[in-house]
Amino acid sequence: MSRVLKPAIFVGAAAPALWIVYAAAVGGLGANPIDKITDTTGVWTLRLLLATLAVTPLRRLTGWNELIRVRRTLGLFAFFYGTLHFATYLVLDQFFAFDLIVGDVAKRPFITAGFTAFLLMVPLAATSTAAMIRRLGGRRWQRLHRLAYVSAGAGVVHYYWLVKSDTTRPLRYAVVLLVLLAARAAWALPPVLARRPAAGSP
Repeated sequence: MSRVLKPAIFVGAAAPALWIVYAAAVGGLGANPIDKITDTTGVWTLRLLLATLAVTPLRRLTGWNELIRVRRTLGLFAFFYGTLHFATYLVLDQFFAFDLIVGDVAKRPFITAGFTAFLLMVPLAATSTAAMIRRLGGRRWQRLHRLAYVSAGAGVVHYYWLVKSDTTRPLRYAVVLLVLLAARAAWALPPVLARRPAAGSP
């Protein structure tokens, strides 16, 4: 099954990027291609980041331990689309006008949130290899990669503030993130309770 799972995840995660290339080649990106590329890459960044966070809860619930083998692939694809999303803004939208970009980050909250989400993904991608896990140690690596939840939260806020009127989609992603956070909290709670002294004990 693992032989099929990883290639299937890779092909599925690569498909949106391939669609962008194809649509650009045949003129299928609509009247505002920059907005279409920005929207597609941004949405897939968030989807894949949430999918990465969902791997451990799904593995615990189903006992399907092979899922852990695709977590790195999902996370790196999330960073890939995040990089494309940022590059589209940097190159196609702002034309490397760094003074305008700095002003955007400082003055426009949704840009600030999106930039924060992307920056938080950089150390996650940089430490995704087995060698970095060994170098950091399992516990420190796990603590660092909890930033994925913060990045996803910033991404949801970025999306919510961006759309302004119809907030249905960003709210759906917010619900998914809250469910994942609740699952993590539920699994972390029993050991904490186990260490508490019983009522009336010295």
